Amino acid sequence: MRDLVRENRAFVTQAVSWAARQGTGQFIDLGAGLPACPAVHQAARTVMPTARVAYVDTDPVVLSHARALLATGDGVSAVAADLRDPGAVLADPQLRAVIDPARPVCVILGAVLHFLDAGAARAVTAGYARLMAPGSCLVISVACHDDEGLGKQLAQEYTAAAWHNHTPADVTSFFAGLELVGPGVTEAQTWRAWMPQPVLRHRDGHVLAGVARRQA
Repeated sequence: MRDLVRENRAFVTQAVSWAARQGTGQFIDLGAGLPACPAVHQAARTVMPTARVAYVDTDPVVLSHARALLATGDGVSAVAADLRDPGAVLADPQLRAVIDPARPVCVILGAVLHFLDAGAARAVTAGYARLMAPGSCLVISVACHDDEGLGKQLAQEYTAAAWHNHTPADVTSFFAGLELVGPGVTEAQTWRAWMPQPVLRHRDGHVLAGVARRQA
């Protein structure tokens, strides 16, 4: 599990850097969780110093840490909102203080969609895909297990929230209507925007990840 967490963080950092190199200057980190290093705004600003970032979560502890450690300068905000309601998130005044939804934005769902069943996850991603401006991109990573028995065991033992063991086909479906970049859905640690083919290895646990764009 520790390795999967590290792989996820490295993927998000790489995807954010890639989006910034494409000229994207706005980022929304949904279900941001407790601050990690590098944070999204740090990764983005390494490439684009003027990048603006909204960290979105519902957990008051997360928001308290984000406001103390992340939202300390111009162009970075911590927003109390439920990622399951894309319209409300994108209309939130705190988010709009730093993000203009009429312009391209990078929406990040890093290691959160396994807390929703596949149908709910598809509805959420479809909502953001529909509301994002042309030229925007969607970044997704999901923890899953090839061993169905192990996946069920984890779902039973994980008590902080419901956990769903999505298949690679499920994860691919979360990008419906968007153009997948590079290898499509692949192992988080192997994702590269220039790779033509996905890489899936035989292992107990995976972080499956991908990036897609809404065509301009």
